[in-house]
Amino acid sequence: MKLVLASASPRRRELLENIGLKFEIMADNSDEEFVENEQPFDTVKRLAKQKALNVAGRVQSDAIIIGADTVVSIDGKILGKPKDETEAEEMLSLLSGRRHTVFTGIAVIEKSSSRIVSDFEATNVKFRKLSREEIKEYVKSGEPMDKAGAYGIQNLGALLIEGIDGDYFNVVGLPLCKLGIILKQEFDVKVL
Repeated sequence: MKLVLASASPRRRELLENIGLKFEIMADNSDEEFVENEQPFDTVKRLAKQKALNVAGRVQSDAIIIGADTVVSIDGKILGKPKDETEAEEMLSLLSGRRHTVFTGIAVIEKSSSRIVSDFEATNVKFRKLSREEIKEYVKSGEPMDKAGAYGIQNLGALLIEGIDGDYFNVVGLPLCKLGIILKQEFDVKVL
């Protein structure tokens, strides 16, 4: 069965490659809209499903499509990708010295049956206290600009984080354990 990743994220691509899955990439570039008062876990599940459905509509052959979406949540506020450097600095200032939660939704669609299975993962992350200069230097690196919450745990952003409670790969952008279980149990895709 052909697998399709409905994402242009180089991090998600690398994670799937690291576990040996063979897949194609077909990005969904639709806008991610946040709904007021929607819970973060509902937001990521909705957006992951939207991405997977959009790509499923473009896939010509039978396939299993994987969609994913990640957000950061703090103080009841959802942080997506920053629009510019100023917003990235604001997000990092908000996270500095505090705990927040990273939510990633996944949606898996089997095109032949139109069957959809979706779920989410949540991981708590603790930032160390950051100076104004550290925030500006990190933003200047360019790393925050395409990442929810304006940071990536796997590169320079690792220097901002004191600890995590939960799935590391969820913070990177794809909860591999949960995805593997869904693929194996729900769609009979051999992962291990």
